[in-house]
Amino acid sequence: MTTVRRAVLTLPAAQLGPDNPLPALRRIGGIPTVDERDRAELPRDMARRLGHAPLRTTLPTRMRDGYGRERVPTVLETIEIENDRLRVTVLPGLGGRVHSMVHKPTGRELLYRNPVLQPAAFALNGAWFSGGIEWNIGARGHGTLSCAPLHAAVVPAPDGGEMLRLWEWERLRDLPFQVDLWLPDDAEHLRVGIRIRNPHERAVPFSWWSNTAVPEDRRVLAPADTAWHFGYTQALRRVPVPRTEDGTDRTYPLESVHAGDYFYALPDGQRRWIAAFDRDGAGLVQTSTDGMVGRKLFVWGTGPGGRRWQEWLTEPGTPGYAEIQAGLARTQLEHPTLEAGEEVSWLEAYGPLDADPAVVHGEDWAAAREGVERALAAAVPRAEVDAAYERWRAAADAEPGRRLGIGSGWGALEVLRGRYELPGTPFEPSLLGAEQRPWLELLRTGALPAAEPGAAPGPTLVSDAWRDMLETAPADPVTEYHLGVAQWAAGDLAQAVRSWERGLKNAAERWPLLYCLAVADREDGHLERAAERCAEAFDDQYGGDPLVTAALGRETVTVLLAAARPAEARAVLSRLPEKVRARGAFRHLEARLLLAEGRTAEARAVFDEGFEVADLKEGAEELGELWSRLTDEPLPYAYEFRMRPH
Repeated sequence: MTTVRRAVLTLPAAQLGPDNPLPALRRIGGIPTVDERDRAELPRDMARRLGHAPLRTTLPTRMRDGYGRERVPTVLETIEIENDRLRVTVLPGLGGRVHSMVHKPTGRELLYRNPVLQPAAFALNGAWFSGGIEWNIGARGHGTLSCAPLHAAVVPAPDGGEMLRLWEWERLRDLPFQVDLWLPDDAEHLRVGIRIRNPHERAVPFSWWSNTAVPEDRRVLAPADTAWHFGYTQALRRVPVPRTEDGTDRTYPLESVHAGDYFYALPDGQRRWIAAFDRDGAGLVQTSTDGMVGRKLFVWGTGPGGRRWQEWLTEPGTPGYAEIQAGLARTQLEHPTLEAGEEVSWLEAYGPLDADPAVVHGEDWAAAREGVERALAAAVPRAEVDAAYERWRAAADAEPGRRLGIGSGWGALEVLRGRYELPGTPFEPSLLGAEQRPWLELLRTGALPAAEPGAAPGPTLVSDAWRDMLETAPADPVTEYHLGVAQWAAGDLAQAVRSWERGLKNAAERWPLLYCLAVADREDGHLERAAERCAEAFDDQYGGDPLVTAALGRETVTVLLAAARPAEARAVLSRLPEKVRARGAFRHLEARLLLAEGRTAEARAVFDEGFEVADLKEGAEELGELWSRLTDEPLPYAYEFRMRPH
C-alpha cells in the first residue's frame, strides 16, 4: 500500500540566513554564440528561441546571500512517499527537492544524495544546493525557489490512492505551477505530473528543466548521436556522441576535463529518456511523455575548478556527481512561449533500470542505446507512461486535502488582483503576510502605506499590472522608489532614474533611492558619480538596520575600489562591525583594498591566512584574478573556482 506522510531528516546544514535587503537591480547578461559551421543545422524552433526573452534582472525576487559555511545538525521537515518497492523523500521547504529515492528490494539509493545541506550561489537569486531531483521553472539557470518553501498537500491519486501535490507562484515569469508525485501500489517508478498555467491576457516566455543528480562514476545514455555542447566560454556547438573530436567518451562524466553541458539532439518521434548506469548495469532512468523534448548531461569535469566546486557543495571525501536533465526545449538557452490563457503539462517517470553491463558499457553505441530501450520498454512501456498521463490529467484539478507544507503569500495576492480561477492549486487570502500587506493596500486603496521610519523598503512587484498601479498612485518617495524599480525591471532605465530622482527630492529616508541611482550610474559607466552616491547612501543609512549596513557597505567598498578611491573605501570598511569584516567576502575586499593601497605583501597575507567567500558564483574567477596580481605562483587549490579553460 502506498503512503504519503510527514517525516523529519537531520543533516549538517548551513543556515540560509536573511535575504539581501537591497533590490536586485544588476542586469543579467550572457547571450550564447553559435559556431558558424553549426548555425545552418539549428532546428527552426531552436534557432528562433535561442536568446529569446532573456531575463533583464531577477526582480521581483531578492537575492538570497545570507548563508555562510558553518554547518550544524539541523532538523528538516520531509514528506515520504512509499510503497513496497520505492521510498521517496521530498523536502517541501526547499523547493520540493526530491532528496532521496531508495529502491527497497535492493537497498540502492538511485540518486546522488548529498550528506549535507550547503547553500551556494548557483540559483538565479543566489542560494541553491546540490543533490536529488530539483524542479526549475522560470528562465535559464537554477530557479529562484531552490531554497524556498512550496505549498504541499495530499490529493487523490489517479489510481485511487494518495498523491503529493506541490505548488507555488513563480515570480520571475509570473506563472503558477504544480508538481504531482505519486506511486501506484506495485510500481517501481515514481510518476510526476507537472502543469504550468498562464492566467494572464498576454503571452509569457518561460522555461522548465527537471535536474537529477547522479553519482559521476556512471555512464549516461540518451537516444542521440549528436549533442549541442555549451561550456563556460558561452559558445554553442554541435559534437558527436559518444566520442567527441579528441576521442574522449563524454558519456562517462569522469572522462571530461572541463565542465560543460551536453544537450542531446533527440530525433523527432524518438521516445524521450535519459539514464545513468553503474559498472554492473544497475541504473536510474528518467522518461516522459513526448512533450518534454530536451535531455541534457552536465559534467563538472576532472579539472581543478570542477573538483573544487564539488567539494565546496558538500563535505570532503564525498564522491562527486553529474546531472541528467530533462526540459521543455532542446536546450536551456531557449525560452518557449505560453500563450494567454493556455497551459502546458506533461508526465515524467523516475526509477531503477537494470541492463546488461556488457551492452550498456560497450563500444557499440547503437547497441548500447538499443539495450537501454529494450530494458525500458519492459520496465516502463511507453504506452503506460502515456496512459498514466491521461489518468493524471483527470486528477490535476482535484482540490488539495491534508496540508503538509505552506509556501509564500505572493500567489494569493496575484489571485486577488487578477481574480484568477486555478482549480487544484488554491492560493487562499489567509496566506497573505507582512510582505504582501503594502501591495494589498495599494490594490484596495490605490496608494502604498507610509514607510516605517528606519525600515528598509520591502520587495517591489514589477509586473505590468503592478507598475500601472504605481504610476497612478500618489507620487510620494516610497512610491517613486518602487515605481523606479518596476521601470528598471521592464527595461525603461531612463524613466526609472527619473522616478528615483523625483523621489529623492522629498525623501526622509534617502539611502534606498541613492543606492538605486548609484547602480544606474555604474551600469552607464559613470563610476565617479556611482561612488559618490553609494558613499552618500552608506552615510545616510549608517547606524540603522545592520543587515542594510553590511550589504550597503559591501557594495560601497566595491564601487569605490572600481572608481580608484581606496582611501574612501578604507574609511567605509573600517566603519563596519568587526564580525562583518571577518566574513570571507569582506576579507576578499580587504585583500583588494590592500593591493589598491600598494600593500601587496599584506594582501598576499590575507590569502595565506585563508578565507572563504560563501556566495561565490558558479565559475567565479575573481579570486584567481586577484591572486595573479599579487604573485606569479600557481593559484592555491583552496581558491581554485575557475571553470573556463586557462
